[in-house]
Amino acid sequence: MKRVLISDKLAVEGVEILKAAEGIQVDIKTGLTPEELKGIIKDYDALVIRSATKVTADVIATATNLKVVGRAGIGVDNVDVLAASKQGIVVMNTPGGNTVTTAEHAVAMMCSLARQIPQATASMKAGKWEKNKFMGAELFNKTLAIIGIGRVGSIVADRAQGLKMQVIAYDPFLTKESAEALGVSLVSLDELYARADFISIHSPATKETKNLLNAQAFAKMKKGVFVINCARGGIIHEGDLHDALVSGKVAGAALDVFEEEPTKNTALVGLENIICTPHLGASTDEAQVNVAIAVAEQIVAFLTTGEIKNAVNFPSVQVEILGIIRPYIALAEKLGKFHTQISSGPIQDVTVEYSGEIINFNVAPLTIALLKGLLSPILTEAVNFVNAPIVAKERGIRVNEVKSTRVGDFSSMITLTTTGQGETAYTAGTLFGKQEARIVGIDKFTVEAIPEGHMLCVYNHDRPGVIGNLGTKLGENGINISRMHLSRDEQQKEALVILSTDTAVGANVLEQLSSLPHVISVTALEM
Repeated sequence: MKRVLISDKLAVEGVEILKAAEGIQVDIKTGLTPEELKGIIKDYDALVIRSATKVTADVIATATNLKVVGRAGIGVDNVDVLAASKQGIVVMNTPGGNTVTTAEHAVAMMCSLARQIPQATASMKAGKWEKNKFMGAELFNKTLAIIGIGRVGSIVADRAQGLKMQVIAYDPFLTKESAEALGVSLVSLDELYARADFISIHSPATKETKNLLNAQAFAKMKKGVFVINCARGGIIHEGDLHDALVSGKVAGAALDVFEEEPTKNTALVGLENIICTPHLGASTDEAQVNVAIAVAEQIVAFLTTGEIKNAVNFPSVQVEILGIIRPYIALAEKLGKFHTQISSGPIQDVTVEYSGEIINFNVAPLTIALLKGLLSPILTEAVNFVNAPIVAKERGIRVNEVKSTRVGDFSSMITLTTTGQGETAYTAGTLFGKQEARIVGIDKFTVEAIPEGHMLCVYNHDRPGVIGNLGTKLGENGINISRMHLSRDEQQKEALVILSTDTAVGANVLEQLSSLPHVISVTALEM
């Protein structure tokens, strides 16, 4: 008998599916403290959660029998996925179950913001009739600028077009052709700021998007712009937004997400020209039923047949084969993640070539893992081992999988070549000792780099003193180098340095490194 613990409120439709499954016992215990959860989790094979339960490394350490965590929703911020992976616990989410709901909430926020509906409602409830105070703005023929055209962003674009708005978008990883298919014009971020009447954010929270909308960004916008964020907190600098709302640069803002949740920023939410909701993007009856049914069906399939669906840390593959190819799956994902971070611009074509012993196995899970790695730095939680090929297709990325019988310097090798806007990039990887991932080729350079932790990729002119200058500058900033690999192109008099550091290298230090003599470019990577 397999035991399932439901520790957060789950729609009854999902509970019934679990209870009806043969060989599964279901316990519902909501509102558990972390200590209470740690005390009982060892007795369960599966844990079903929403957002309230925090599946920390401490909880996972005591979950000696746990095999799967199912999240009824998309985000897995409340799960320590790395700790779960190390313990062999599959973490599943339910992508798509609340996509429409989240998009509709953003549109509702935009409409409410334009017509000041919450403020007018509050005024009337206070016994007032302030008809002249709440002058609104039309949406018709206005320009809606969307930052991030993924699943939610594309639905918002569709709904806005139905309202006869002009839709433009910024998404550095979407091709022009894919945008045109959506009826959306791709523009630069600066052009977006300059043209937008309304800005709606639908990008993931990454190091690139953190505080994306700050004082400098607001300065580039029209006076009287409206800003909506139903994506993730931290993309807007809340202090700078406060100042922009007070000055009138931003006429109004609608926020469903905050840097800290529950938010304590009363100075911001207390402004008259802001409307806000407590992270309600996915909070509709329909969405909660959808994700409850999805997570229940996934848990039942996993516990009864071993099938893995919508996992964020494992591909969908038979259990017995997974044990054999797992190191290659990890290599493929790291190769894709490394490649994206050292490349620039949108990707249109992906060619993955497998050579050596690995071609004797089904390499489809490896290609999926590679695509997940390739797209994750761009989309983070929206990409998993199941939907990575779909996400790639939706973004207009063509994928070509090749098996080669040629044998090179390694028993097996995976090479990745991408093209986009006339640019081609190449990265190759292999396993050392059939377990440890290595990057062995970057464009014209032969390397031997371990893809993990904080890394720097430095292109430079092959001149004396460059390595010393890099080390000195990092040392001045208290950053220790843990590994270093050098490669040279003697014909072109260029060199490549791959560094691993004990701590992350911030933007200020990157700028200092880029300014050093003979340095062509410096890129920070997080693996």
